[in-house]
Amino acid sequence: MESFPVINMENLNGEKRAITMDKIKDACENWGFFELVNHGIPPEFMDTIESMTKGHYKKCMEQRFGELVASKGLECVQTEVHDLDWESTFHLKHLPVSNISQIPDLDDDYRRVMKEFALKLEKLAEELMDLLCENLGLEKGYLKKAFYGSQGPNFGTKVSNYPPCPKPDLIKGLRAHTDAGGIILLFQDDKVSGLQLLKDGQWVDVPPMRHSIVVNLGDQIEVITNGKYKSILHRVVAQTDGNRMSIASFYNPGSDAVIYPAPALVESEAEEASKAVYPKFVFEDYMRLYAALKFQAKEPRFQAMKAMESSPSLGPIATA
Repeated sequence: MESFPVINMENLNGEKRAITMDKIKDACENWGFFELVNHGIPPEFMDTIESMTKGHYKKCMEQRFGELVASKGLECVQTEVHDLDWESTFHLKHLPVSNISQIPDLDDDYRRVMKEFALKLEKLAEELMDLLCENLGLEKGYLKKAFYGSQGPNFGTKVSNYPPCPKPDLIKGLRAHTDAGGIILLFQDDKVSGLQLLKDGQWVDVPPMRHSIVVNLGDQIEVITNGKYKSILHRVVAQTDGNRMSIASFYNPGSDAVIYPAPALVESEAEEASKAVYPKFVFEDYMRLYAALKFQAKEPRFQAMKAMESSPSLGPIATA
């Protein structure tokens, strides 16, 4: 197996730019995942985020998770569990409207740094989308515009902890799925592994690297690129030792954004008429379907949206 793609973003600013852009292109076409180093978010700031996130779990969530495990008898299961994940999570919404001030149990300093982290990640996501546009031959800003809808993109963060699990062979940390949205930026634990992606029929570890940001592509990027870039099945394998931290931020289309393959990436009008694999839909409709079918194959989701294409809910395409 070839080595997992690691992109040094500092190399975009010099003579290694062309090689680095090729690496990003290859990662998008053949992996759907890559890891960023020297991405511009200060290491000491990431250390603060990690320390506060782990502290918050210890103080506010660890006991609750233990009680949940006990109430469901998960420590002594004898058969594989298919309807639940070994994770403790909470969700933050940043755009179009933040809910950070409403989340209980977060202290003021933690709220402040998470807001600041979200701003840095939003900027990084938009920078990455323009790099993807450049590699795809799309005009700069195409993906951001496609995601915009009438109120701008949806952007939120899922903060997860994966505590030690006594039966990792029977309970997944997080069951296999593709992500529904656009670009996902993950700050993961650099000591406790567990994240895997499916490549060429094999589960491959996403290597924990200190201060890196793991990027993966969601279903909407697959649709807009007409399948040139694909969302990839991934999962989290629970571990018997160590508590794995995961902070995943999702830069997604606005709820009313209309998603469809970029015309420049559809090879011909004939293909568009007869062979176009990907549907045109409102993102919110896709998310409703995804909520029920997250842990199933993505292809039937695309087919279901294709069947809805004639639905009157497809209003005028927002161009704001």
